Amino acid sequence: MFIVYLVLGVLSFINITRYRTYNSRIDDQFLIDSPLTPGISVVAPAYNEEKTIIVNVKSLLTLNYPLYEVIIVNDGSKDKTLELLIDEFELEETPYAYVERIKTKPFKRIFKSVNPKYSMLTVVDKMNGGTKADASNAGINASQYDYFLCTDVDCLLERNTLLRMIKPVLNSKDRVIAVGATLRMSNSCEIKDGIIERVKPPNKLIPRFQELEYLRAYLFGKMGWSLVNAVPNVSGGLGLFDKEVAVNAGGYDGESHAEDMDMVSKMAAYMINNHQKYRIEYIPVSCCWTEGPPNIKILSRQRIRWATGMAQIFFVHRKILLNPRYKKMGMITFPFQLIYEFLAPVIEFIGIIYFIFLILKGDVNWSMAGYIFLYSYSLAIMFGTLVILLDNFVKRQYKTSRETFKLWLMVFLEPFIYHPLLIYFSLKGYFNFYTSKKMEWGTMTRQGYENTGTSKKINTEDSTNA
Repeated sequence: MFIVYLVLGVLSFINITRYRTYNSRIDDQFLIDSPLTPGISVVAPAYNEEKTIIVNVKSLLTLNYPLYEVIIVNDGSKDKTLELLIDEFELEETPYAYVERIKTKPFKRIFKSVNPKYSMLTVVDKMNGGTKADASNAGINASQYDYFLCTDVDCLLERNTLLRMIKPVLNSKDRVIAVGATLRMSNSCEIKDGIIERVKPPNKLIPRFQELEYLRAYLFGKMGWSLVNAVPNVSGGLGLFDKEVAVNAGGYDGESHAEDMDMVSKMAAYMINNHQKYRIEYIPVSCCWTEGPPNIKILSRQRIRWATGMAQIFFVHRKILLNPRYKKMGMITFPFQLIYEFLAPVIEFIGIIYFIFLILKGDVNWSMAGYIFLYSYSLAIMFGTLVILLDNFVKRQYKTSRETFKLWLMVFLEPFIYHPLLIYFSLKGYFNFYTSKKMEWGTMTRQGYENTGTSKKINTEDSTNA
């Protein structure tokens, strides 16, 4: 594990340096002025989002890109989400050539604005499909451009997100079928009209732990895998996809609890089966801010769902694992995910139980145990510190050293507080999957954003609520 992560760290640094080179070479203004810049459809499902829907849609409508549309999919909301959209953006039901290339729950109608100011906005109204995946598929069906960016309606995107995410597509010799970017926590950030005005580390411990975890996953993991074209998944919170490949691969799996990894696996398998070269890219810059679970209760719902999805992936796509036909995906990506992501909680749990057994028997060599503990702990500190340094190498997000120090403290606490919780939630998710226990999506406590830079708590249901 030490060797693998050391190699990933080196690959990540090389890839970040490579990105900084071509990002500066491809001028933003050139893309804005060029008539050849590809169009992008921004797809955002919404379920019971009446408290935040207006400010978030306005944020999406202010992205800096020459040719794009915003497609909001009202996934059978039971609150006033649709009514608020109709009133605010002057929407009217309109005839639309909706072609169901990907099967979804029944489609109802399409709304467009009579105000030219909102001409790029489309609202799709459909019956509730139970998952974000089904709503995303409806958005893809309604999209008109060759690329679509899938996000959550409660996510806040950096204004130049589309410009940044299209650059890997234009820079590559091979066909880029998906692009991902770094996600961060919006908790405690200063926000005005749906735009991040100042980035701050979360004040609460749980989202601050998740901020560190996200940076490690994106900057140390996915950026490294991207260099060797072995990216395991593109986050559901922010991902740019080649629509033709996504549709031909079958779109999102409406029954999957890990629809992001499922989609990327299907798209890569489609390209391999059709003997076409492809790349899946990641960029290191922070383009999206999403609200992290504010407490252990909400964190447990999220991580149990993720663990169930991971188990689902290895069951549904079991033919890929260790199959030379699927090249790097079958021989590198899937085996790594199986050992260091899927089986890791099981191995750690067995290790803890065995260690307790040795203590009870009096068979522990405490001197050697101390050395092993110091080795593992110092390893965690080293990798966590490197991740924060990499983040500052890409762009310094926090204004003060004190804010960076607040995040760095999590490196020392994570192994004792946050990591054991993740082990427990993962095991519970596996148990739910293998015992066929029904998965509850539950509710999510979201934060409404006020223009003062502070947040007001409100209770709304998760946009992926079943």
